Amino acid sequence: MTDQDANSPSVHAFSTWEPLLRLLRVWRAPGRDGTPSYASGRIGQGSWSLPSREDVPRSDRFARDAGIRAQAEAVDPVRRALAVAGVEDVTFTAEFSAAGPVTLRVLGRSPAVESGIGSAHPGALLLVEGAVPEPWRRLPEPVRESGPAPSADPALLVRTLRDRMPPGAVGATDAELGAAEARLGVPLPEELKALYRVTRGQGEDWGEGADAAERAYRSVGCELFPLEEVYVANAASRATRWQFAAMEAVVTRDDDAVQGLVGSPGWIVFGDTGGGDRLAVDLTPGPRGYVGQIVLLSHELNIGAELIADSLTDLILGRESGPSGGSGPDGPPAVAHVNRRSLPGVEAAAHPGLEVLSIGVWEAEPLSLAPVLGLPRLRTLVAYPGTLADPLEIAGLKGLEYLELSPQDWRVLLDAGAVPRSLSAAAITAHGNQEVLSTVALANEILALWDRPQIIQTVVEGDVGITG
Repeated sequence: MTDQDANSPSVHAFSTWEPLLRLLRVWRAPGRDGTPSYASGRIGQGSWSLPSREDVPRSDRFARDAGIRAQAEAVDPVRRALAVAGVEDVTFTAEFSAAGPVTLRVLGRSPAVESGIGSAHPGALLLVEGAVPEPWRRLPEPVRESGPAPSADPALLVRTLRDRMPPGAVGATDAELGAAEARLGVPLPEELKALYRVTRGQGEDWGEGADAAERAYRSVGCELFPLEEVYVANAASRATRWQFAAMEAVVTRDDDAVQGLVGSPGWIVFGDTGGGDRLAVDLTPGPRGYVGQIVLLSHELNIGAELIADSLTDLILGRESGPSGGSGPDGPPAVAHVNRRSLPGVEAAAHPGLEVLSIGVWEAEPLSLAPVLGLPRLRTLVAYPGTLADPLEIAGLKGLEYLELSPQDWRVLLDAGAVPRSLSAAAITAHGNQEVLSTVALANEILALWDRPQIIQTVVEGDVGITG
C-alpha cells in the first residue's frame, strides 16, 4: 500500500467500514440466543460481492433494488480508501455479537494468490513464480506442406478496397510496414500488407462523420485496427485464471484447418468484429488449413480459434471458406468429467492421452484414483468434496501441476506430508462465511510449503450498537 494523506480514509480504519458493517448486521442479525452472526465479501475499486439480504423474497424487485443502492452507499468509503491506497480489491470477514461489538478481519492480497470468484475465499494459489498451465506453454506444430490459399490475390484485394474505401483513405508507406514488422517480430503476409497499403486504419484518414466510419467498416468487413495497433495473439494475450486455464487442453486433429492453441506467434490480429471478437491472419494453420487464412478469436473462449475465410481476399469479397475440419473426435477426450451426468467413473476416463480429470457431484460410493495412476500426461485433478475414497492416492500422480480439493482432502495430504511437489498451482473448494478464515489458514499452510507470500489478516474491532 502507498503512503496516505492524514485526512485520507484508511482501509484498516473501523470508521471506513462502519457504514457497511451496520448494514450487514441488519441483514445478518445475530441469533436471539446470543449466537454471533457472520458475513464475508470482496470489495474492489470497480465492483463488490456481498451477501444479500435474507429476509427479502426474490420476487420483491423493489426491495432488492433498494438493497443494491444501500450496498453501493455502504461500500463507497471502502472503495475510496482502496483507491487512495492503490489497492485493487480486498476481502473481509465480520463477526457480529448480539450486544453490538464486531470483529472485522481484513485479508490482505498476496501476490501468490488469485482473487476468489464471487466470494471472500482465496482463489488459486500460485506456488511457482511465473508458472502458467501447460496449454499456455504450447507452441504451434510446424506447418506441414501448406501455403496460401488459391484464392489469395493481393492485387485484387487492392483494387477492391480502393473502389470501396472513402476518398480520404491514406495507405501505409513501406517504412511504416517495415516498422510494424520489426515491432511484431514477424513478417507481414502479402495480403495484409496490401490491405494497409490502401488504408493505415486511422479514422482521420476516412473523413468525418458516422457515414465515413460505416463505409470503412463495410469496406473491410470489420473494425480495422490502425497499423500501429496490430498485435500478435500469443498465449500471453489470453491470460486466464489458473482455475479455468488448468481445465483446458490443446487438441488439433488431422483434419483441422486451425490448430487448437491458446495463442500463436503466427496469429496477427488486425481487427475486431464490433462485439469484442478479434480477427487474425493465421500463419500457423492446422493440417488442412492455409497460411494466411483468417481466424476469429472469441472473447468468450480461452482457447482455440474459428476459421472465417481461407484468405484475406475471401474475407473482403465475402466468399465462404472451405470446411474447417474437425468434424469428430479422433479418440478419447483429453479433458474428462466424471459425475452423475457424464462419465460413470474414473476407469471410464482413463487413457494415455488424459490431461485433465474433473470429478464432480457423485452420488455413489467414493472413487479410487487407481485407474489413472501412472498416466503420462495427467496434469490436472479437480475433485468435488467427498468424492475420493483415499486422497492419499494423489501422491501417486507424479505429473500433477494443478490440484483442486476440498479442505478435508487437503488436510489429509498436509497431515501425511503427501502434497505433490510437482504442483505449480492449487485451489481449495470451500463455501460459506464461517469457513473463510479456516480456508485462509489452510491456504497459508500450502503456500508455506513453497515459501510463497502469505495472506495477511488485519483485525479491526469496534461497536455498531444493537440495530434491527
